[in-house]
Amino acid sequence: MVRKSGVVLEEVRRFHAQMMAVATGSPDERFERIFELVPREAFLGPGPWHIAVHPWKKSYRHRYIETPSDNPVHVNQNVLVALDRTKGINNGEPMLHAAWLGSVNPQGGEVVTHIGAGTGYYTAILSMLTLPNGRVYAFEIDERLAGQARANLAPFEDISVRHGDATVLTLPSSDLIYVNAGVVAPPVHWLESLRPGGRMIFPWRPSEDVAFAMLITRGQTEFSARPLMPAWFIPCVGASDPHLGLKVPDNAGARSIRSVWLTKDRDPDESAIAVFRDIWFSDQAVGPIAVAA
Repeated sequence: MVRKSGVVLEEVRRFHAQMMAVATGSPDERFERIFELVPREAFLGPGPWHIAVHPWKKSYRHRYIETPSDNPVHVNQNVLVALDRTKGINNGEPMLHAAWLGSVNPQGGEVVTHIGAGTGYYTAILSMLTLPNGRVYAFEIDERLAGQARANLAPFEDISVRHGDATVLTLPSSDLIYVNAGVVAPPVHWLESLRPGGRMIFPWRPSEDVAFAMLITRGQTEFSARPLMPAWFIPCVGASDPHLGLKVPDNAGARSIRSVWLTKDRDPDESAIAVFRDIWFSDQAVGPIAVAA
């Protein structure tokens, strides 16, 4: 065992993994094992690190405090860790991501698209969860972070990292799209890239006052939607213009959303809670999602 300043790192990492497994809300034992196996500090650069401290008003902007040393126990906790303080880019809170991962439940053999991969920590976890025979396509718009992610993920199987804007680039046909940047309205081609039964989870930020993780599941042509927990992320370049909204929901309306429609397939009706140029959100459920055999 590695002992650092009287603390056994393996014990801290194991306890952290146990907490993350509980946070998934899933009985799947893979979550604990994978959170323990993938060392978070390996994706953060050399310590000491800068931990983000939340202001009273939730935002992607934070104040930071430097860890006392480069002891990895400081980042094997449920904390935001700076990747680029000047841009407000952080490695997100593990407990939030654990809850997201439990909600989308990645499986072996699935194809995952990770938008906003940062330096690759959660990309690595997604890769491990899709073993065997899975594939992860990571997109990162920041060139420096994309380069770091590519180097960090070199030991992992079947991951490709692309530097570029995922709001305009073609996405692969995906079983899961995992978005780590705040979106006013998801681009239509993201939804169209989902396979039947595919899931997309993203931080929905249609206004300054509304910020939820949104889970969308595709049927044959229809999309069910379910708002989850609050989630604040740095805005997604290319998909975070607040003027995109033709009708913007309040918090109560956002929580009532049950389906998403493409305007090319169906015009907004009286059930519309949020309306954008190409898509709209409804408080009416679409019924059971039919998945191709």
